[in-house]
Parts: sequence; C-alpha cells; structure tokens
Amino acid sequence: MVRIRAFEDAAEAASQGGVSWGGAATEGAEVRVKGPLHLSTGQEAVAAGVCAHLHARDLLTSTHRGHGHTLAKGADPARMMCELFGRASGYNGGKGGSMHIADFSVGMLGANGVVTAGLPIAVGAAHGLKIRGEDAIAVSFFGDGAINRGPFLEALNWAQIYRLPVLFVCEDNRISATTQSAPMTAGEQAASARAQALGIPAVQVDGNAALAVSEAARKLIEEIRAGSGPRLLHALTYRLKGHVSVDPASYRDPAEVAQALKNDPIVLARERLQAQGLGEQAAQIEREADEEIAAAVATASAAPLPPPEAAYSDVVSIGEGAWT
Repeated sequence: MVRIRAFEDAAEAASQGGVSWGGAATEGAEVRVKGPLHLSTGQEAVAAGVCAHLHARDLLTSTHRGHGHTLAKGADPARMMCELFGRASGYNGGKGGSMHIADFSVGMLGANGVVTAGLPIAVGAAHGLKIRGEDAIAVSFFGDGAINRGPFLEALNWAQIYRLPVLFVCEDNRISATTQSAPMTAGEQAASARAQALGIPAVQVDGNAALAVSEAARKLIEEIRAGSGPRLLHALTYRLKGHVSVDPASYRDPAEVAQALKNDPIVLARERLQAQGLGEQAAQIEREADEEIAAAVATASAAPLPPPEAAYSDVVSIGEGAWT
C-alpha cells in the first residue's frame, strides 16, 4: 500500500511541475509528466488486498485509475514511472502513458481509458483460460460509475452463463469524475444487487480495511479457482484526490474529506501495527517505499526519450485511401 501511495504522490508532483511530496514547489520546475493523471490515492487497500492472492499467471484488467492495480500485480515501478515520463524505457516505449501501462509477464493486461471497457476484456480473457484449461483466473477492477453502463451487464451475464473464472472488483469510491454516484444510481448496493440478480454471489466489504479486503478476496478467489464461476467483490472506499492530478476537488464537502482522511487505509494499517508493537517495522516499510519510488523518479528523469523514428513503430496500416 505504501509503495502505491509513494508512487502516486511522486507522479502527482511530477505532473504539477516539481512539487515534492515531502517538500515545496520548485520555481519554474519542469512538468515531467505531460498531461493530468488519474490517481488512486486512498484506494490502496483494495488493490493490495485483492492482488495479494493472485499469481503471475492470473490476468488482470484495470481502469483509467490503474497505477495501484499495476503495482500490486507486480509491475516494476521504475518502468512505470518511465512510461509516465514518456521515456523509451517505459512499458509502452513512452507512447502509452498513464492509462495504457501493461505488463503481460505479470498478467497485467492493461489499464483502460474507457469506463467499463476492462470488464469485457477480462471476461474474454477468462473465457480463453477456460477453453485452454489453464490453472488461472481473471480479475477486473472497475469503479462505481461503471455499473450504469451497458458493458457491465453484458460482461457479468456472459461470465455467469459460461461459469467463467473471473472476479469482478467494484472499487466504489462514491464519486464519478466530479459527480456523486448515488444520485445517478438506482437501487441499494447496486453493484452487489445487480450481480446477485444474475446469480453471481457478491460480497460487500470496507475497502479501506486492508485485512478485511484480503480475507474477502481470498475466499472469493478460492471459490473461483475451485470452478464455482464468477464472483463480485464490492469494496467501499474513498478517492482522496480530485478526478485528475491537477483537480483541487473543491466541489467536495470539507467535512467529508476530513472524515475520509481519518479512514485513510494506510493510517488505519499503521495504527493497527503500532498497537501490535510493530510501529518501527511499519515506519521502515514506509521509508523503503519512499526510497524505492525516489529511485524510480531518478531513473525516469535520466532515461532517454524515444527517437523520432519510434513514432512510426507500433502503427497498423489500414491501407491507402482508407480514410477517404
């Protein structure tokens, strides 16, 4: 969780022109990440709690807010940071950026800029796993705003009809971009209720309690691996930052944000460890995470940009005159 938090803080700073997560803004600092980022700050327990029970052979799809999922699945933070910085040594050669990081070697099929698009991709991957008889499952993270889009129903329906090995994880941060989700969503506990209407067992959990997420995910994943078909985990969490890294989120009630900060999953985990006499170990873990991400930033800052001719690679020709 603290690796994800350190990564998001560093990435946010780089997109704002050199504001350090441990210091002040640097006058005239270079904006090293071109364009805003969708951060998962505050939602770390969901990614960590679920991915703790996955293997490299298991497949995962993410959302436009996917840095945490990618790190939790085992991707290299330095290569991720290089991708954010647009460097040639990034996962996509510096051409994909924040929303398109993928690492097939750890089963990370990629983030996605289209709301809900990761669900049918994960279902397709799960169907492929079943056809080939592979000992693996697929997992799809999605936000609460996704449950109101058609692909949500289509993906769950297909997964249930064919009893596919897939876990759907609703990362319910209660807001869709800049609008509260509740007034736009009919029904109580809509993600769980809609899954159950299709016969898919669903479990709701406090998404800020890392151990609760881990235990719920463990049970559901065991059931899926045993051949019981799809499952859904509905994790209630909170997005501590704005929709993007340059959004101050002034549309939020300050009292709501203050309460959310008290329920920060990292604060809660730290307090639990301190109560068990493990405060120094927790502090050491946090220091190591900060050092690791600082090194990733240094690596990305020094890495070369793609050569101009790279603009002509990874391009599919659809034929002369295809646009006319």
